[in-house]
Amino acid sequence: MAEAEEQETGSLEESTDESEEEESEEEPKLKYERLSNGVTEILQKDAASCMTVHDKFLALGTHYGKVYLLDVQGNITQKFDVSPVKINQVSLDESGEHMGVCAEDGKVQVFGLYSGEEFHETFDCPIKIIAVHPHFVRSSCKQFVTGGKKLLLFERSWMSRWKSSVLHEGEGNIRSVKWRGHLIAWANNMGVKIFDITSKQRITNVPRDDISLRPDMYPCSLCWKDNVTLIIGWGTSVKICSVKERHASEMRDLPSRYVEIVSQFETEFYISGLAPLCDQLVVLSYVKEVSEKTEREYCARPRLDIIQPLSETCEEISSDALTVRGFQENECRDYHLEYSEGESLFYIVSPRDVVVAKERDQDDHIDWLLEKKKYEEALMAAEISQKNIKRHKILDIGLAYINHLVARGEYDIAARKCQKILGKNAALWEYEVYKFKEIGQLKAISPYLPRGDPVLKPLIYEMILHEFLESDYEGFATLIREWPGDLYNNSVIVQAVRDHLKKDSQNRTLLKTLAELYTYDKNYGNALEIYLTLRHKDVFQLIHKHNLFSSIKDKIVLLMDFDSEKAVDMLLDNEDKISIKKVVEELEDRPELQHVYLHKLFKRDHHKGQRYHEKQISLYAEFDRPNLLPFLRDSIHCPLEKALEICQQRNFVEETVYLLSRMGNSRSALKMIMEELHDVDKAIEFAKEQDDAELWEDLILYSIDKPPFITGLLNNIGTHVDPILLIHRIKEGMEIPNLRDSLVKILQDYNLQILLREGCKKILVADSLSLLKKMHRTQMKGILVDEENICESCLSPILPSDAAKPFSMVVFHCRHMFHKECLPVPSMCRFGFDEKQCDVSSKESYGFQWPARHSDIPGIVIGLQTLKDKMPGAHRKNIKKVVPENEDQKPPLASILA
Repeated sequence: MAEAEEQETGSLEESTDESEEEESEEEPKLKYERLSNGVTEILQKDAASCMTVHDKFLALGTHYGKVYLLDVQGNITQKFDVSPVKINQVSLDESGEHMGVCAEDGKVQVFGLYSGEEFHETFDCPIKIIAVHPHFVRSSCKQFVTGGKKLLLFERSWMSRWKSSVLHEGEGNIRSVKWRGHLIAWANNMGVKIFDITSKQRITNVPRDDISLRPDMYPCSLCWKDNVTLIIGWGTSVKICSVKERHASEMRDLPSRYVEIVSQFETEFYISGLAPLCDQLVVLSYVKEVSEKTEREYCARPRLDIIQPLSETCEEISSDALTVRGFQENECRDYHLEYSEGESLFYIVSPRDVVVAKERDQDDHIDWLLEKKKYEEALMAAEISQKNIKRHKILDIGLAYINHLVARGEYDIAARKCQKILGKNAALWEYEVYKFKEIGQLKAISPYLPRGDPVLKPLIYEMILHEFLESDYEGFATLIREWPGDLYNNSVIVQAVRDHLKKDSQNRTLLKTLAELYTYDKNYGNALEIYLTLRHKDVFQLIHKHNLFSSIKDKIVLLMDFDSEKAVDMLLDNEDKISIKKVVEELEDRPELQHVYLHKLFKRDHHKGQRYHEKQISLYAEFDRPNLLPFLRDSIHCPLEKALEICQQRNFVEETVYLLSRMGNSRSALKMIMEELHDVDKAIEFAKEQDDAELWEDLILYSIDKPPFITGLLNNIGTHVDPILLIHRIKEGMEIPNLRDSLVKILQDYNLQILLREGCKKILVADSLSLLKKMHRTQMKGILVDEENICESCLSPILPSDAAKPFSMVVFHCRHMFHKECLPVPSMCRFGFDEKQCDVSSKESYGFQWPARHSDIPGIVIGLQTLKDKMPGAHRKNIKKVVPENEDQKPPLASILA
């Protein structure tokens, strides 16, 4: 029966594993590994009863009374034979230098691991728990507590003696105790108490919720999250208690501290252990399930849950079922959860197994992503944390991702990822290309191949080009355009394209691609020939880029046929490479193209093609008559007689009129306008341009018997010919259309001319008067006289050396200066100046003849104030103004202006 039951339980375990693996899509928070090495050896012969964890080592107690010190890998470093029976508890201080041990037979030992101090005591009842002071290493903290039927506090006193005191008794066995700082928490059959070691007071009592559970089968789990937060797990209940300071006003006879339950909730399973994880809790649960077949209860695998406590409930973060050896036989009391605060390590202890739970690092996260085939997320996680990962490499993850995509048939995505993953590793690129070749997907990877850094072997690129050439001409052409020509052996690809052209010689895609290949190979002649055959737009770019003008001298007609405008622009821009003469000779058999070239040449420069202007007359007449007349007007090199002959042969009236007028035969031109064109307006316009009275006379004589022509003349000749000449010649009784309107217009034009003349006259008079006034004001301004000026007659300084003596002078506007006594008398010739020098014209005023060149208005002394300002103060009063002898004889301004 027992064997059958075990087989059934085993099968249930396997099915649970499979179902959980299938349903689990969330990443676990913890990872697990079995503590092996020395632990395996111990548990093969013995069973674990308790364990305590320090940052540096582990202490494991067994059912056979042994205590083992282990390193973190489970190797045995030290062994202690404490008792022949079960070790109930092992306690370590924070330094890890002192250890306390208690056994089922009542033995208690506290000793130093690195010193000789030791305490031994044997009680008459089993001692279930022991806890040494966290700071036992200090001499003032040599304390520890033991728990059996009562809770005893041991303290080392004077002369190294130990004294004990009872902290609590009378409520059954003490089954769990935890010491943190100055607070001791313990659990008995009735509930949990907290004792303050400093004040020697018990500060709280947290009663047990479910009293139906046997306390020896479902013991209480205690752990301190920090110095003031205690977590209690008992049965299915969890309580989080906070120790707080009581306000002084509330103390009276109460303890200085009190406890507040900040969170309380129920779990689905029985609690075997608790541990803090940041603001969350790690809970070890004992699970019992009922078999569907036998309806019997059995022990299932224990669970390790991470939960987020709330005020009245909790939220499950993760839940893992643990495969612990012998879990089918274990009870709730057989499991213990110990933890290392510094490294967030959690040890699940059972009689036959010790499992270590660790927080998952980035490598573990990547492992899980790869296991779930989430390669892209794994690659991203590795790139973000590449400095922290130890077991994984970004390249290995990337290669696994590419293989995964290829296996799923997502070839394009896999090829695109190669750019990022393979980077500049040429060897890996070539390996992946061959892999794609094996599955027939070279086309998929072709757009992403490196083209610069790195450069793969030419064979790789040639292999892909051949693949396209066999099945996709357009794709082949695209690669040839995009890939630099030095990636592959150009001659090999050229030969391959030629072989295909033998089967399809008119394939434009292949021909164009072959031209590009010839260009890469600098075989420009063959490339140009193909481009011209295809009439491809890139032909002109090719010529310019590679300076192929010597190759196109015999292909000018082909270029002109393809695009005459671009061809002409190119030929004219490069006259130094292809002469005008050469182009004209090549186009001799294609006069329409010859005309296009010469016309564009003439537009650019009227003189460069002067030797061909005679030829152009015929070309314009044949292919472009609208531009013939502008050509005749702008050209000074075309023979007029030849042009006139051609125009007369073709009856080109307008051109003939222009040529006749240009050759001086205006009368014949006018006659042709009148007789051939019958256009009086054009005839009048022509007469206006020539501005010849004889032409006007001929025009009037020709029009005198044609009423419509007379009307046109009356309307247009008013400003060039006297209308009376025309009106007098009109025969009486001749009916002239719109005569009244024409006469009115003539009168209006005449009145307009009169008004314009009067307006101009007024403007001229006003301007003349304004300028005369301006000249008068200018001449009346003062003139500076200083010591450097001389008398024009005696040539001595104009100012005397002794300024105290009175003196007189005369200054003219021409800056000639005279002492008054040196002025010549009127009978003398122009004051000593010849006629050429002083201008003979003069006016008689003030009793003198004043030379007009000096001034029309006598200046006498001008700028007197300025002169005074420059003279010393003592002499200023001696300066006098010189005026005419007879002031009354001064002529008025009007007479002077006249």
